[in-house]
Amino acid sequence: MDPKKGKDQGKFSRSDAATRRDRLQKKGEAKPGKIVAWRHGGAEFWGVDENTIGTRVIESAFTIHRELGSGLLESVYERVLAELLIESGLKVQRQVPVPIRFRHLVFDEGFRADLIVEDLVVLELKSVEAISAVHRKQIQTYLRLTNLRLGYLLNFGAALMKDGIVRAVNGLPE
Repeated sequence: MDPKKGKDQGKFSRSDAATRRDRLQKKGEAKPGKIVAWRHGGAEFWGVDENTIGTRVIESAFTIHRELGSGLLESVYERVLAELLIESGLKVQRQVPVPIRFRHLVFDEGFRADLIVEDLVVLELKSVEAISAVHRKQIQTYLRLTNLRLGYLLNFGAALMKDGIVRAVNGLPE
């Protein structure tokens, strides 16, 4: 720990990393959709932007749907998708509790995100016949509450996976 600054050198939060990535993209040093690397406080950081993660998520969803088909429980698809994403080198959290804040009240478990990938992308999985308007609102609300910029609603119950994918953004530049 650096006594002058009162904090560990080489330690930084995910938001610091995302801010650095955004700055690199604006300068043209890191292109959207690419793996980026930089140094911060003596530590090297490799990161992936939201769109690259999204591409891996969609590819994995197609693989799962092609191999397992539709009709299984949501929890099966969640477990298999998490494993595929971990195998591809991404950090994945399952059933992440997300608090809801309203004025002075905090509800510790307002909802549980099915999957959060690299602390950047939220995934809501379904295994239903058709996606409804309430499902679309759900992913938008999750993005707003987590302050993340990209989310996907993936319905493995659709006959064709392409019909079961909804991409949702919250301030993410296209």
